[in-house]
Amino acid sequence: MSQAAAQSKKVSFRAKESTVCPICDENHQKEQMFQGGGRLIAGKLAQDLRRLYEKNKKFGRVSPLDYVMTVCPRCLYSSFPKDWNSLNPADNEAIRMATDSRRSYIEKILGPLDFTQDRQIVLGAASYLLGMDCYQLRGASVAPTPKKAVCAIRAAWFFSDLHDEFPHIGYDKIRDLLYQKAAVIYGYTLELMQNGNEPVDQAAGILGPDTDNNWGFDGVIYLNAFLTKKFKDQMAPKPEDQVLLLSRAKRTLARLYGSGKASKGKPGPIVEMTRELYDEYNTILEAMGGEK
Repeated sequence: MSQAAAQSKKVSFRAKESTVCPICDENHQKEQMFQGGGRLIAGKLAQDLRRLYEKNKKFGRVSPLDYVMTVCPRCLYSSFPKDWNSLNPADNEAIRMATDSRRSYIEKILGPLDFTQDRQIVLGAASYLLGMDCYQLRGASVAPTPKKAVCAIRAAWFFSDLHDEFPHIGYDKIRDLLYQKAAVIYGYTLELMQNGNEPVDQAAGILGPDTDNNWGFDGVIYLNAFLTKKFKDQMAPKPEDQVLLLSRAKRTLARLYGSGKASKGKPGPIVEMTRELYDEYNTILEAMGGEK
């Protein structure tokens, strides 16, 4: 079989250049996804800005998100590629010292993992959980907060798919917990956009939250409002606190909605979804006796 024919049957390939782990010096060949060839069949855009993909008859399940995070197969250090080597000595030491706890934590959730194998749904989910864990130990200079937010919501998507495949294991509970974490971290990200305590612009290229459309800072505003509405009961058990929480998210959403109406440059889908979400906010707050 020719090399071209062999490639036409595969989803991914290994990079020729070795990737060296800055934590433990392990060498590995990063797996990357082939582009084109009819591998991806795009479906609809979900309310949480996830691009859904249809199952491919030839290749089966194909997800670009499987291959995004760089993960060391030895110490399980995980990051977005641009941050792989940008570790200061303190970050490096903190991540190195947490290696055993990181492995124990991920194996309790997903069992033993081998990142020398080809990526699939379990390794994809693990890559983002590990990313959240490692960015927790990174300094402000790499803007870890918005990157944790992206990792959290992508991990939630993976656990949603895992729950669909294995409905009796309890992956739905992990999914909902990750969505709630994403809601909180997106709220922190909005604050950082205003106070400048982290260089949030450093995350602009990966805010996504998915890989096909990077909605950037508009996506942060929208997702903060969407997730706040979805998980208001968990984020603020008291009704009066929920009203305050929702009112704050609505005011931010209103600015996005207003700028979308005023600018022809705003992409249509997010403007329409923002309008629908804004209307939902009005209905909910009116029912709760809050601002109208």
